Parts: sequence; C-alpha cells; structure tokens
Amino acid sequence: MSELTLPHAEERPTGTRLEARSTPAARKKVSRGLLSSLPVLVVLLLGFLAPLATVAAYAFATPRTFDVFRSFTLINFETIFDPANTVWMSFAWSLGFAAATVVVLAIVAYPIAWGLARVFGRWAGFVSVLFVFPLFVSENVRLYGWTLFFIKNGVLDGTLKLLGGAGPEVLYTPGITLFGMVYVYLPFMLFPMVLGLAMVPKELVEAARDLGASRLMIWREVELPLAMPGIMIGMLLTFVLAVGAVAESKILGGQSVIVATHDIEIAFTYAQNWPLGSALALILTIIVGALSLIALTKLDLDRILGRR
Repeated sequence: MSELTLPHAEERPTGTRLEARSTPAARKKVSRGLLSSLPVLVVLLLGFLAPLATVAAYAFATPRTFDVFRSFTLINFETIFDPANTVWMSFAWSLGFAAATVVVLAIVAYPIAWGLARVFGRWAGFVSVLFVFPLFVSENVRLYGWTLFFIKNGVLDGTLKLLGGAGPEVLYTPGITLFGMVYVYLPFMLFPMVLGLAMVPKELVEAARDLGASRLMIWREVELPLAMPGIMIGMLLTFVLAVGAVAESKILGGQSVIVATHDIEIAFTYAQNWPLGSALALILTIIVGALSLIALTKLDLDRILGRR
C-alpha cells in the first residue's frame, strides 16, 4: 500500500512547485497589463465619468443656482414630469427622429455597403473616401449649403423657374429635418455595415448557391445573419448620435419642431438654469443608455472581435 501511495505523495509537491512558479509570472503579467491600461482609464475617468458625474450632481441642485454638491432637491425632476409641462414632446421628437433615421439609413446604406464589400473590389477604398469626404467639412457648412439649395429663389427653385416651374416648399418642415439627419449620419451607418458584410465568407455564399438556394434565401439565411453584428453596431451608433442632433432641426427645420437637445441648450444658455438642463440631460442619457444596453445584449462581441 505504501508503494502505491508514494507516487501520489511525490507528485503533489511537484504540482505545488509549478503553481508557485507560475503565480508570480501571472501576477507580473496582470500588473503590466494594468499599467498599460492606465492612460486609457485616466482618459475615460476625466473625459467621460467626471463630466457625467458633474451633470448628475447639478441635476439635484436648487434651480437657477450653482449650489452643486451643497444642496439636494428633486424640484427639477418634478418640473420636468409635471403634467402641465410639454417637454416630453421634445423627447418624443428626438427619439422619433433618431428611430426614423436608423430605419431610413438601414434601407439606404445596405445596398451601398453590399456594393463596397462585394462589387468594387480594389476600388472599394476610393469609393469609401467619397463617403468619408463630407466629414472633413463642418456639419453646419454642409447644412447651410442644403438651405441655399432648397430656399426660395435658391438653386433648386431658381433652376425650376427657368424651366417654367417652381421649387417645392420643403424647408422648415419635419421632413427636411429628417433628410438632414439621414445625410449627416450616413457614414456612421455605412462603415459598420461594410464591416459586417465583409465578415460573410464568399465561399459560404457560393456553396449555398451551388446547393440551389435562391438569391433571396441566401440573403435571408446566410448574408443577413452573419452581417447582423455590423448592422446592429451601425444602427446603435447612428441612433445614439441622432438622439443628440440639434443643428438639423435649427438650420434646416427652422425650429418647426423642438428636440430635446434644443431644450437642454436653452436651459444652459438663455435660461441660465443649469440644474434643469442637467436634469433633462440626465434623463436623456438614461433613456439612451438603457436602449443601448438592450441592443448590446443582442450582439455577439466575441465574434465581432474575432475571438472565435
């Protein structure tokens, strides 16, 4: 019996020594990783968490004061949720415009993304630059350019008058506001879609075609499910940016509708009511954050990052 138990007795110290040797190395590796990530952590703390914490603190301050961290009140939220207050309309417009922008861009950008990923080949980089180029010009400059295009006696109206017609009255309407948002946020939907479609193996599509699958079936059963992570990221990115849009409703829409970000801007500037503006911003952040977390639960991040 003792001979049978000796090997087990000798193996335990060996395993213990191996574990003891590997532990310091693992700790050293973790500490190096932590040190390497410190710059990123500092940037996130100073650039994201600190402003968010300040806004959250101001949301509970006394209205029209700067008594942050020295007072605590719910008056700002009571004002917002007062049934007589119509501020909820601005939130509805912001969320509605953002959702409509996502839907329109999903329909418009998908064929373009498919062409960039499958058709253009070596010209895909050049074509991509054409879509990125507008981002090098200020958003306000581009929107004022569209204003000059659609305004009465502008480019469109003047050209149609020369031909014996007249330009449509499209400026300062909710429709032109949506058009401006679709125009501005197209690149943010397009490139994640291109990435998603690029993840679809061509061999898999060809195999499905060889097995007799129709083009619609290949798109529904192969391309769309595999490209969905990129599509979802594009939708999420576009939605988050579109909720915070304000220039489109001011320049093209002429404030025909008031969005939530405009109410926040007014509270921080003309009204000089920073606590109320912070409360509005905090509510909007919570809504967008909750919707974003719901969307992220539908994403396979391991597949997107190539871990499996």
